[in-house]
Amino acid sequence: MSPLWTSQDIATATAGTAAAPFAASGVTFDSREVEPGHLFIAMKGAATDGHRFLDKAFAAGAAGALVSEAIAQPHVLVPDTNAALDDLARAARARTTARICGVTGSVGKTGTKEALYAALDRGAPGEAHRSVKSYNNHTGVPLSLARMPRETRFGVFEMGMNHAGELAQLTRLVRPDVAIVTAIASAHREFFASEEEIAEAKAEIFEGLEPGGTALVPFDSPYRDLLADRARRHAETVLSFGLGKGADVRAREVVAAPDGGSLVTAVLPEAELTFTISQPGEHWVSNALAVLGAVEALGGDLAAAGLALADMAGLKGRGERHAIAVAGGEALLIDESYNANPASMAATLRTFGTVNPAGRRIAVLGGMKELGAEAEAFHAGLAGPVEAACVDYAILVGEEMAPLAKALGQKVKIAHVGSTAAAIELVSSEVRPGDAILVKGSNSVGLAALVEALAGGKS
Repeated sequence: MSPLWTSQDIATATAGTAAAPFAASGVTFDSREVEPGHLFIAMKGAATDGHRFLDKAFAAGAAGALVSEAIAQPHVLVPDTNAALDDLARAARARTTARICGVTGSVGKTGTKEALYAALDRGAPGEAHRSVKSYNNHTGVPLSLARMPRETRFGVFEMGMNHAGELAQLTRLVRPDVAIVTAIASAHREFFASEEEIAEAKAEIFEGLEPGGTALVPFDSPYRDLLADRARRHAETVLSFGLGKGADVRAREVVAAPDGGSLVTAVLPEAELTFTISQPGEHWVSNALAVLGAVEALGGDLAAAGLALADMAGLKGRGERHAIAVAGGEALLIDESYNANPASMAATLRTFGTVNPAGRRIAVLGGMKELGAEAEAFHAGLAGPVEAACVDYAILVGEEMAPLAKALGQKVKIAHVGSTAAAIELVSSEVRPGDAILVKGSNSVGLAALVEALAGGKS
């Protein structure tokens, strides 16, 4: 396989000047991620300047750097490294013949992106590429594109936003052949007057569709018609996915699987497939239908996709499960610590209610951020889902959770603590063999530290 980038490739893409020839096998702007052979991009931000970490990057084995200040080591010099990253992304997209899918949504986009990547990689091993982690913003998306080998057959890119106009910029970099909107919910509500405005902003993903492109929209969403209308302005084909009978990609039958997942018979425009989805919950059935619709539209292998969905493990911070040792036995820890909004909280609690522990259901719930003026109502509104999930003990973390504590009252045993550290101490002293523990909250609450403390750093 050829190098990911040569110094001449980089100079041509960015209109920069190469000081010396080099070849790069990877790209990063985080000096902690540099591996031998990487290109290090010295990005400038409000809080830091990547040029300060050049020595560290070269000590870690960087082959060269993209810089806006001349240095002694191999480099390509450009006026603005932030703009140069976008240029590199455009060049990566322009040189590939890969079929590309973009994924967005208020909930489920990272899981869907990972499931689609697994499905495509299963059918074409080593020929699929995706954005890692949640690299879905104005720097993460171009970095993910810049990392895509020219020989790639399928690319999957997650795109996020918290303001109108952001997705329009990202999708024009990605230029997807297929675009998925997973679901619309009150995430980042602080920056939008209504969920309808969020739907409008998510629909921007369709603006970058390539000619002949396909849009996949959620059939069971109240914003289905809005999304479909916006998609028709840019897509040749608009498909809906979901559990309703009118969906273009639909689940004709869903049966609970013994291990907590679901056995699904899916009907697609050109095929029918019976498969198992390993992840529990109705929301994962919907995600899987979006994946299958995208695989078919991209020309992937549907049978291989079904196998990949059956084998897919939980993602760190998004459903990963741990058997943790406690005095006298084991307990189940469900890690949903990465993010939270009202819709994802409700969906996760519904799934938690189907867990059948021998002991208790303990829900450790952290505050939901960026909900604006309706934050108190959204938090209080979780009382119903907590009760419906038959939670035995709710440990609420952060001041945002005060409305939920009040709404629950005496209906469920609760503890309201001010910090993750206090929650760690409380859960560690409370957990017993057979308990099932759900951990979910916005990432900034820091509940990942609780997962690490209980799981001993194992994943």
